[in-house]
Amino acid sequence: MGHGLHDLARHNVWATVQVLEFCQGLDEPTLHTTAPGTFGTIIETLRHMIDAEASYLFRLTGAWSAYPWRRDEAVGLDVLAERAAVLATTWEQFLAGDVDSERLGEARSDKNEVFAVRAGVFITQALHHANEHRAHICTILGALGYEPPDVSAWGYALASGRSTLKTM
Repeated sequence: MGHGLHDLARHNVWATVQVLEFCQGLDEPTLHTTAPGTFGTIIETLRHMIDAEASYLFRLTGAWSAYPWRRDEAVGLDVLAERAAVLATTWEQFLAGDVDSERLGEARSDKNEVFAVRAGVFITQALHHANEHRAHICTILGALGYEPPDVSAWGYALASGRSTLKTM
């Protein structure tokens, strides 16, 4: 039997895949579009979101002996999809073990301050951060006249079979 973190992490993975797949059909000028109040362009936001998630997962799992890829690489959607798949596997491996949300890890601020941070906070930040940036991408898409993909928990539940229509 799993725990509640499985649905949270699996929704996160699924939602990122939905956005990446939607973006596969966009042209380069669209991928380099932004909108007021968002992080950056669609492609910059995707790169940032996936790189940050790798950083949070590294702190939670120590899965890689070093950061798994260069953070400053300007990669395209195919590479981002490959990286998202690596993160999906890493989430599953992490959640298959004993999750100690009280374990201490470290984070550094932009001012190079070091903070002791509980693992539960890294989990929370990883999921919140991705939701925030997927919303930015969907805002840009909406501003451009596209109907963005449904990345809600309800969309995930229906797509994954975690919710089904009940017959009366």
